[in-house]
Amino acid sequence: MNLREYFRKMRGSTRGGPPRVSNGDILWSWIGAFLGIAVVAWVNRLFFEGLDLSLMIGSFGASAVLVYGAVRSPLAQPRNLIGGHVLCAIVGVLCWKLLSQNMWLAESVAVATSIAVMHATRTLHPPGGATALIAVIGSPEIHKLGFLYLIFPTTIGPLILLAIALLVNNVPSSRRYPEIWF
Repeated sequence: MNLREYFRKMRGSTRGGPPRVSNGDILWSWIGAFLGIAVVAWVNRLFFEGLDLSLMIGSFGASAVLVYGAVRSPLAQPRNLIGGHVLCAIVGVLCWKLLSQNMWLAESVAVATSIAVMHATRTLHPPGGATALIAVIGSPEIHKLGFLYLIFPTTIGPLILLAIALLVNNVPSSRRYPEIWF
């Protein structure tokens, strides 16, 4: 490929913008995201407040976009939601433990390795990259968790999001979740 063809690829396609989403899908996406994040926050407050444990991390916001707003996406399916977060948490904690003396290296290796691991295991879930990065750049409380980070928050949080997604996404006849389990 010559240089001109290389740069021409950056123009994108001529297919137009993304398709419109119905008002009903917008409403159900909102309801699902509200309930999913609210239940994670409520469980966090009820069981983990004052224990130096947190059930809420930023990558769950991105997971909510997928599991409530893009229910048919392969990236939103249960295997990807749970597997992506858990595998990336393992990668992130390992990178923190092994490379924290060089933060730039720990951060970049955590995200890059997470992508590779998710591809290799067919669990690609973009918020997983953030879960790995949070394990590296997170607060001292996150770092103190060590491998407990795999359970609190990165297994329990996505399981709650999944439970709410199963309940909410199947209420309207126009939606079905999941498309596939494994």
